[in-house]
Amino acid sequence: MDETLIDGMKSVLIYLSISVSILLSAIAIARFLCRKRQKTFSLLPIQLIPYMQYSASAVICTLIVGLKHWQKGEKGFWGAFIEADPESLLSPWLVFGWLKMVGAALRRCHRSLCRWYELESISTVAGRWQEIKGYFHAFGWAERRSDLNAHICRYSRATRNFLFGNPSQRREAGASP
Repeated sequence: MDETLIDGMKSVLIYLSISVSILLSAIAIARFLCRKRQKTFSLLPIQLIPYMQYSASAVICTLIVGLKHWQKGEKGFWGAFIEADPESLLSPWLVFGWLKMVGAALRRCHRSLCRWYELESISTVAGRWQEIKGYFHAFGWAERRSDLNAHICRYSRATRNFLFGNPSQRREAGASP
């Protein structure tokens, strides 16, 4: 197949993935009551990000689209926003927030991630998009959409933590969600 056609198909698949992920209805999360402490808690699926309305897949796919626009010399936030479904609540500001959140999470998890990936070339001084580009390239997310959930599950099983976000039990006491 022609490489241009393959690249076009990849873009369409990423766009469809973002559209579908963003438009999915809310996922019901069960809440449980701890009888001893009389407090409720939830058991989130690993694919979700605590205190976020969107799944990890939706966030990462949106950032991949933004990264492609940034690499062309455009504004990545705006490019990801334009390519998203118009019915979604996505905004350039939200994309920027996701970029900050994902960058902070990957920096926090960097030492653990070094067990499985070559991360020596990642620079935090070059800027947010450059840093994300380094991580996504190391994970295989920038060139092809490798199995995102497999990466998230690998990290979560090894560390017993979420890759992105902090659940309530890991937040400081008294901090608002």
